[in-house]
Amino acid sequence: MTQPTRRQFLESTTKAAAAAATLAAASAHTVHAAEDNLIRIGLVGCGGRGTGAARNALSVDNGPIKLVALGDVFENKLKSTHTSLAESKDLGEKVDVPEERQYVGFDAYKKVMDTLEPGDIVVLATPPAFRWVHYTYAIERGLNVFMEKPVTIDAPTSVRMLELNKLALAKNLKVAVGLMCRHCVARQELFDRIQNGEIGDLTMLRAYRMAGPTGSAEAPPNNGDLSDLLYQIKHFHGFLWLSGGAVSDFLIHNIDESCWMKNAWPERAIACGGRHYRGDAVDQNFDVYSIEYTFADGAKLFVDGRTMPGCKREFASFGHGTKGSAVISTASHTPAKARIYSDQAMDKSKLVWEYPQPEPNPYQLEWDDLIAAVRNDTPYNEVERGVMASAVTSMGRMAAHTGQEITLEQFMKHDHEFGPGIDSLTLDSDSPLMPNAQGKYNVPMPGLVKNREYL
Repeated sequence: MTQPTRRQFLESTTKAAAAAATLAAASAHTVHAAEDNLIRIGLVGCGGRGTGAARNALSVDNGPIKLVALGDVFENKLKSTHTSLAESKDLGEKVDVPEERQYVGFDAYKKVMDTLEPGDIVVLATPPAFRWVHYTYAIERGLNVFMEKPVTIDAPTSVRMLELNKLALAKNLKVAVGLMCRHCVARQELFDRIQNGEIGDLTMLRAYRMAGPTGSAEAPPNNGDLSDLLYQIKHFHGFLWLSGGAVSDFLIHNIDESCWMKNAWPERAIACGGRHYRGDAVDQNFDVYSIEYTFADGAKLFVDGRTMPGCKREFASFGHGTKGSAVISTASHTPAKARIYSDQAMDKSKLVWEYPQPEPNPYQLEWDDLIAAVRNDTPYNEVERGVMASAVTSMGRMAAHTGQEITLEQFMKHDHEFGPGIDSLTLDSDSPLMPNAQGKYNVPMPGLVKNREYL
């Protein structure tokens, strides 16, 4: 699943590559669980996904494990996460986070990681803009990592993360990426069956995430209680520099699982979208996105996303081959209920295979797999795949926001970094994206602004 063009755009990062080679020669060694057999977990980013990841980590039945540190820029979120986990009937005894190990601020990630020992695990679950910053320090500290998706949201950070990951590989760090669908046993069997030709040549895929308002994608005006920076972080789904917006955060799973079944990344994308019922919302998102991806062999992946109330809902992915069709996922992320039909209409009478129910939860399986890799010191690094899934998703988003056809090679060479200088942000800093006098933010203007996603 490696495109030749990726090698071309990586040539522009020789300085980082040289640093990676130096580190590999100087410090290659095995990083594994601490000698006392206890794996300590530190959580950076105490939102819903971070709390869920911590819960899954503590639920792994594979040796002693404890949550020992929390960090966030919002104290109330940190306290909520601590209460939820510490008071859990099943997991509370695995939570050991006194107030002195509860850190608030933009430097909280360093304080959390400084409480851990090499071979422990840090969970990176902040808005993805900060992923490369936090990953850099985790590598420096010799920590194994679980990072949420998306891994990146623009081209410069995508290239940067690929180069950073060479340092992690040199240190033999175990790194998981929260694209948990890859760990779904039903999808894994479906992938094997598709690769074995059970539906013939895969010529078209369809993916949908059409729902009502989702997450913080529809951001209300800032009432002045928070600085522009903290307000945007609170509503991070609404701002491209923080999350990549609704496309990157909401559509990446469907895009990734479809590309997985095709066993390739698409080479180019065209797309459209628009803003409709905005009311007083000030976020940068479109309400609808429609993306057409094209693979090297001409096969297509069609992706539709919508966050509008009162409309038909669909949350599923499908594959169509020359001999039949497949359901990749049926409703949301789990259970997948993967199945194969001998026709394209997916008629029940033409069902030829379905994965038996119930299915193990992939959110738990991804943690079972990571902890097993740490315990057994087996190679485990999902970052390159995570970066490519993030970049392909961003390529589709860029096509919609500019109104242009975008190739993967063009995207990866683009110089628009959404959040430059975020590694030096403090609680008193201005945001990389500031509002105008009316409290509004620059939004994509397809066909008018063609060379970048927003001014």
